[in-house]
Amino acid sequence: MKTIVTIATFVAMALFAQLSSAQEVSDNNVIEKLKQQKERVINAEKEALKKEVEEINEKLVNEEITKEDAQKLKEEVAKLHALNIENRIAIIENKIALLERNEGDAIEFLEKDLEYNFTFLGFNFGSDKDRKIPYDRRTTSNLVIAFGLNNAIVDGQSLDDSDYKISGSRFFEIGWAWKTRVFKNTNFLRIKYGISYTSNGLKPTDNRYFVENGNQTTLEEFRVELDKSKFRMDNLVVPVHFEFGPSKVTETEKSIRYSTTNRFRIGLGGYAGVNISTRQKLKYKENGDRVKDKIKRDYNTSDLIYGLSGYIGFGDMSIYIKYDLSPIFKNAEIEQNNVSLGLRFDF
Repeated sequence: MKTIVTIATFVAMALFAQLSSAQEVSDNNVIEKLKQQKERVINAEKEALKKEVEEINEKLVNEEITKEDAQKLKEEVAKLHALNIENRIAIIENKIALLERNEGDAIEFLEKDLEYNFTFLGFNFGSDKDRKIPYDRRTTSNLVIAFGLNNAIVDGQSLDDSDYKISGSRFFEIGWAWKTRVFKNTNFLRIKYGISYTSNGLKPTDNRYFVENGNQTTLEEFRVELDKSKFRMDNLVVPVHFEFGPSKVTETEKSIRYSTTNRFRIGLGGYAGVNISTRQKLKYKENGDRVKDKIKRDYNTSDLIYGLSGYIGFGDMSIYIKYDLSPIFKNAEIEQNNVSLGLRFDF
């Protein structure tokens, strides 16, 4: 028990001594920092006034307001920031007077927004560094949904002579994307990456369907009239795009924010992934019975999927195009590459 009392007494004495010595240092330091803060207040208000005047001038150039309105607005914001400076300086001067008037007890009047050093038993609290304006989050994420027309580019054949129906062949994509600002102090260039499920569908023309013959997959005519013939490839891919475009910048004393809402943008890049499923769906009537065949096979489709893609749009909606550099079928006598065109939404 005696040992505990001795330790407690030592700690109390050390704390008292530390607080006493820190008090004198803190009072002088805090007063000096308050004087420096006056200069920062003036500069911050002047910068804010400058930005507001620039916005007024921009409205005047765009003929959104008249010269008289612009002059009136400038006078109003100038008066506002002059009063801000007057009031904020008065607050700081009152703090200085309060500290000078209450020597020895000034530590009680420190506010949280005042930065100072206080050391006790080797531990440091606070910081001497000026606060830096935090920039917007460098990485954000969003849901991606895309859909539209799908077809195949065949060597020596135009889309007008395609083996697949233009309106009946479609694609769908859903995924999650992350967007990272490439440079710290500007948002003009972003890198967009994520993971997506894609489904590419092809509808053959002329009552045909796909037949797997060894390592070859070909289109052949079906034995009866087909009500529906659809071929689908499901993939899991990782798309990566470099996205360009302007951003709206909102800057305050506390933060800098970038927004691409209702802004023009272009994305250029590509994707790579794997084929996770290939299937064919046939509907027909035979011997008076309606038959639905759902056949899930390899069909000699490529296991690895990779290609180029891009989008151009405004706000959340874009025109989207992608082209598979990997062929649809491996070892095919005539190479076919999937191509898609549609709309993309980045929610």
